[in-house]
Amino acid sequence: MADVVIYTATYCSYCHAAKKLLTDKGVRYREIDVTDDADERRQLVEKSGGRETVPQIFADGRHIGGYDDLVRYYREGHTL
Repeated sequence: MADVVIYTATYCSYCHAAKKLLTDKGVRYREIDVTDDADERRQLVEKSGGRETVPQIFADGRHIGGYDDLVRYYREGHTL
């Protein structure tokens, strides 16, 4: 199973939806909350190629994207 990391913020409904989808798929993940952490947010932007929104999901260091990207990833038949 992939090493999955999801960057989130407490106020983000898409973050909650992404975590639910991952949980429903049986995927264990590590969450990094960037709500009040400017350093983590800066790292997120660097790792994601400039994306500033949350959630941002990574699997084995590979950027999957945000919630819509995760849904598309699964619809295309990929697994984590």
